[in-house]
Amino acid sequence: MEIKSIGIVGAGQMGNGIAHVMALAGYDVLLNDISEDSLKSAIARIDKNIERQVSKGALSALEKDAAMARIKTTLQLTDLGSSDLVIEAATEREDIKHKIFAALLPHLSDHTILTSNTSSISITRLAAATDRPERFMGFHFMNPVPVMQLVELIRGIATDQPTYDACLKVVERLDKTAASAEDFPAFIVNRILMPMINEAVYTLYEGVGSVQSIDMSLKLGANHPMGPLELADFIGLDTCLAIMNVLHDGLADTKYRPCPLLTKYVEAGWLGRKVGRGFYDYRGDVPVPTR
Repeated sequence: MEIKSIGIVGAGQMGNGIAHVMALAGYDVLLNDISEDSLKSAIARIDKNIERQVSKGALSALEKDAAMARIKTTLQLTDLGSSDLVIEAATEREDIKHKIFAALLPHLSDHTILTSNTSSISITRLAAATDRPERFMGFHFMNPVPVMQLVELIRGIATDQPTYDACLKVVERLDKTAASAEDFPAFIVNRILMPMINEAVYTLYEGVGSVQSIDMSLKLGANHPMGPLELADFIGLDTCLAIMNVLHDGLADTKYRPCPLLTKYVEAGWLGRKVGRGFYDYRGDVPVPTR
C-alpha cells in the first residue's frame, strides 16, 4: 500500500521531530496531543527548526512554507483514525500506550498501519491487544529526529511483510536508514547503549570517577561525541531507568540491574536537561556537575 497521510500521537520531543521530517518528505501530518499548549509549542519548535535549515541553505523558504502547511493539529485522538499510518510517540509507559491504541481502534480505517515509537517495550505485546497485530510494528526514531540518520524497524511475531515493506518505504522517503530489529527487550540501539550508561552511573556510584572524569574519559578515550552521563541527561534519566527496567525484567539477568544512584536521581525529580538538573545542573550559563 502507498502511505500518504501520517497520524502522530504525542507532540513532545519525539512527536514534533517525527512531524517535522514527515512534512518535509511530503506527507500530510495530523499531530495529536491532550494539551493545546503542547501542540502550539510543537508547531513553534518545528517552525524554528525548519527555519534553521532554511538559514543554512538546506531548504528554500517555499519548501518550509509547504511543509508547515502539511501539518495539522488536533486534541481528538479519534481524528487520527483515517490516517494511512499512525505513529504513537507518547510517554514510555506500556499502560498509557495500551489506552491510546484501545481508544483508537474503533475509529481506524481497515488499511491503517499502527506503529509505536517505543524504545524498549514489546511490540508483540502491544500488537496483541489490537485488532490488527499483522499491521502493527515498531517504528523507533532516534533523538533528535531531524538530525539522526537511523530508524529501527521492529517486527512483532505477527507483523506481515506488506506492513514491513510499507514502513521501509517511508524510511527511505525520509532519506534515513532502516535497521531491522527483532522484538527482544530494548531492540538493538538501547540494548547496547543503556547498559553502557548504567555502567557509567555505577562507576560514579562506586566512586571510581567523578561526573566530569567519566564523561571526559569516554569522549577523549573512546571518541564519543557526548559522555555517557551527559547523554543520559539529554535522553532523560526517567527514560534511561524505564529502559533498564524493561531489560532487567525481560531478560532476567542481573547485569541489567539499574544502578541505585540512577533510581535516586529519578526519585529526586532530577531527570536531566528537560528539568534543568540531572548529572549536571543546567540552570546557569554553563552546566555544572551535581556530584
